[in-house]
Amino acid sequence: ASLLLRIADFQEVLGEPTVALTKLRALCFSGIPFDGGLRCLCWKILLNYLPLEKALWSSLLKKQRDLYSQFLKEMIIQPGIAKANLGVSREDVTLEDHPLNPNPDSRWNTYFKDNEVLLQIDKDVRRLYPDMAFFQRPTDYPCLLILDPQNEFETLRKRVEQTTLKSQTVARNRSGVTNVSSPLKTTPNSLSEYEVLPNGCEAHWEVVERILFIYAKLNPGIAYVQGMNEIVGPLYYTFATDPNSEWKEHAEADTFFCFTNLMAEIRDNFIKSLDDSQCGITYKMEKVYSTLKEKDVELYLKLQEQNIKPQFFAFRWLTLLLSQEFLLPDVIRIWDSLFADDKRFDFLLLVCCAMLTLIRDQLLEGDFTLNMRLLQDYPISDVHLILKKAKELQDSK
Repeated sequence: ASLLLRIADFQEVLGEPTVALTKLRALCFSGIPFDGGLRCLCWKILLNYLPLEKALWSSLLKKQRDLYSQFLKEMIIQPGIAKANLGVSREDVTLEDHPLNPNPDSRWNTYFKDNEVLLQIDKDVRRLYPDMAFFQRPTDYPCLLILDPQNEFETLRKRVEQTTLKSQTVARNRSGVTNVSSPLKTTPNSLSEYEVLPNGCEAHWEVVERILFIYAKLNPGIAYVQGMNEIVGPLYYTFATDPNSEWKEHAEADTFFCFTNLMAEIRDNFIKSLDDSQCGITYKMEKVYSTLKEKDVELYLKLQEQNIKPQFFAFRWLTLLLSQEFLLPDVIRIWDSLFADDKRFDFLLLVCCAMLTLIRDQLLEGDFTLNMRLLQDYPISDVHLILKKAKELQDSK
């Protein structure tokens, strides 16, 4: 019954012509029911993708989804067509845009640079949540723009295949012996994985790859940094499993914009040169310790004495919004509270503190090695307990 009541509370707030953000935040903070696509809708509002005026929703969504199609055309389809056409009429290639042209503005130059980013993304997205089948499964809504069988152009997948093949042969010819791993003993992220899905299908991880590639192209200042795949994963998973099918169909575009908005808030964590500035990650890690000192000075002194620095564990906790410490459904529950936090990610610091105080007895007894293991592989899996503790810390100011 309590779930039904909670759902009713959400429906009431979301039913208003203008959503009352403060009320919505308070509800979401305690966890959003999955039912009826409530979580997907609330996240879109909390991440500033949807405005509070309900009347604007449908036109905004249409506009943004069209814009995303535009990005696909410009950044994936056009270069792919150009590449395909070049194969047809070799002699038309003027020196101006020859692959070996050293001119930095050459389209080819951009193409090769993009490939480096693409290969890094590719490696990372294949490893998303290996314990779940979801990301390896085909999506119900493959991108028709790209997967049209009439297409002769080069998709991201073909691009990776060709680039990987090239780099493998290069490595082999260079020294006469193979200095890449032997093609027979290929790691799971080798080419063999490509043959799983028949033509016209694409796996969810390929959609995530596209989102990250387009983000990298549109944000050259940061491009792609390892770990962004762990931020986009839970967002995409949430939208791609939305019970509401007309929203689910647009999971890719909606994820892209929500991811972009979320990155705008946390991207400083990913930028090395900002590490020591007020907005950088070092400052936030120190803040975890200063908060701990306030709440539990004994534990704080113990970690200090063992020289356990916050960067040994809090770097990953904070940068990836805890997405690596818990199972996906639990990560999503934590994110309900984080996105609902109006002081944006202040609550994350308290969650980190709560995680430390909940294992204080073990930490106070353990030596450096043991404690590092506890922090690197956090032992408590009950996120409700952790969130409850964090809330207590928040209220005890």
